[in-house]
Amino acid sequence: MTDPGAQRRGRLNRDRVLRAAVALADASGIESLTMRKLGVELGVEAMSLYRHVANKGDLVDGMIDIVFGEIDLPADGTAWRPAMRARAISARAAMSRHRWAVGRMESRTTPGAATLRHHDAVLGILRAAGFSVPLAAHAYSVLDSYIYGFAIQEPSLPFEAGDDMAKVTQAIMARFASGEYPHLTEIAVEHVLQPGYDYGDEFEYGLDLILDGLERALRTS
Repeated sequence: MTDPGAQRRGRLNRDRVLRAAVALADASGIESLTMRKLGVELGVEAMSLYRHVANKGDLVDGMIDIVFGEIDLPADGTAWRPAMRARAISARAAMSRHRWAVGRMESRTTPGAATLRHHDAVLGILRAAGFSVPLAAHAYSVLDSYIYGFAIQEPSLPFEAGDDMAKVTQAIMARFASGEYPHLTEIAVEHVLQPGYDYGDEFEYGLDLILDGLERALRTS
């Protein structure tokens, strides 16, 4: 009789190990990810994983590479501004799916192929559009600072959905006297508490401001 465990072990490869690790990190956070837990998830002994990943650092490198691989890269010939806009939106979506990856995506000293391909493609689009080497570096830096910063801030806010936001905002406002903080009240009443408000919409508004500035910088460079 065929041993099902042996069949699972026989099918084990690096991609399967990495994707299982990503799923565990998505569910419980990367801090709780251990080789033992990963082995249990895959139905193998932890030592079997070392045939596919050298160590925990190599595992994380591969996991980050999977996240970079999920970010859409525009096709060759796409104009730089829509290309950068689409890439930023896709990156934010990937980070929303994999919260544990935020803050680690630019930290790897041995990045994988998808990570390097991503960076090279973004820079290539900017250079093809006429960005000088320094301006392309500035553009990449300011865009990534904004994308990563928003991805860090968004889940730390004390609300997740529109109804929750209204309740939290109203509870905060109830703690101070009428007229005590007029500008905060104005923003809350005339903007945050308006029907259909979604904090996530702020991402694209800010992104367009950055792209406007880069467009001006490109014209004057």
